[in-house]
Amino acid sequence: MRTSRSVQLGQRASNQAPFLVRSALPVSRGIPIRRYVRETFTQPRENASQTARAFLDRFPKEAYMSEVETWRELPGDEIEFTMRRLRTAD
Repeated sequence: MRTSRSVQLGQRASNQAPFLVRSALPVSRGIPIRRYVRETFTQPRENASQTARAFLDRFPKEAYMSEVETWRELPGDEIEFTMRRLRTAD
């Protein structure tokens, strides 16, 4: 009985050792390099927008790719938000 080429290749691949999965992060001396710096804040609603604006003024989006990554409303009219930026400007 003849088997197709794709079946043969599939059988051969299943007999080999599993392949290694590479990390998506660049590595330096075995330590992953994180591209983004994240800061999480929990503040009253009035202060949260001021803090986000100050962060974006300090780390402009054009240079640092800064943004509000996530945010959510908490009880007591507080906002929890995470700001993200690149480590350095290019």
